[in-house]
Amino acid sequence: MEEAKARRRLSILCSHLHPLGASDSGHAPTHLISSRLSNSDSETENNKKNLHQNDCVFCKIIINESPSVKLYEDDMCLCILDRNPLSHGHSLIIPKSHFCSLEATPPSVVAAMCSKVPFISSAIMKATDSDSFNLVVNNGASAGQVIFHTHIHIIPRKAHDCLWPSENLRRRRLKLDQDVFKLVDCVREQLSISNNTKNGLTGN
Repeated sequence: MEEAKARRRLSILCSHLHPLGASDSGHAPTHLISSRLSNSDSETENNKKNLHQNDCVFCKIIINESPSVKLYEDDMCLCILDRNPLSHGHSLIIPKSHFCSLEATPPSVVAAMCSKVPFISSAIMKATDSDSFNLVVNNGASAGQVIFHTHIHIIPRKAHDCLWPSENLRRRRLKLDQDVFKLVDCVREQLSISNNTKNGLTGN
C-alpha cells in the first residue's frame, strides 16, 4: 500500500514537470492518465470508486480509467484541458468526488476548487499569452451542462477574439420596476434574509 502511494506521488510530480510533448523514451507521456494500473495500485483505486459513478467520464478520469491531459492535481481537485476547447488553453477544474451539480457540492469542496483559480488561471494565461479569462460554471441542462459532475471552466481570452456572440449585443439597463422588486423579495425569501435587511435596501 505504501509503495502504491509512493508511486502515485511520483506520478503526480512527474506530470507537473514533464513537457506536453512526447517523452524521449517513446512511451506515453506521464501527463496522460493511463487506464493501465498495476496490481498493487488496484486495491487503492477500488477504494476510491466508492466516491465515483461508473458512467461519469470525469470519475473515470479521476480513477485512471480514461485518459486526459492533466495540468494540476491535489487531494481535492484536478485540472485538465477541455477535450473540446473554446479557446487555446481552455481548462476544467474538477472535484475528485462526484457531485452532479453545484448546489449538491459541499461548500468546502467549492472553496477548495475556487481557491486554485488564481494560481491555475495565472499559469494558463502566461502559457497562452492571454491577458484575461472567463470563469464559467454551466449548472443544469438549461445552462448548457453536459457532464453532470461539478466543474469550473477556465477559458483564456484575448482582445477582440469575439468568442461569445452576446458580447456584440447591446445590454439593456436594469429597470427598477415592480417585476424587479418582486424578484428581489422572492430571492430574499429563499435566502431567509430578515425583514429589517430587506426593508433597508428597497429605497434605491
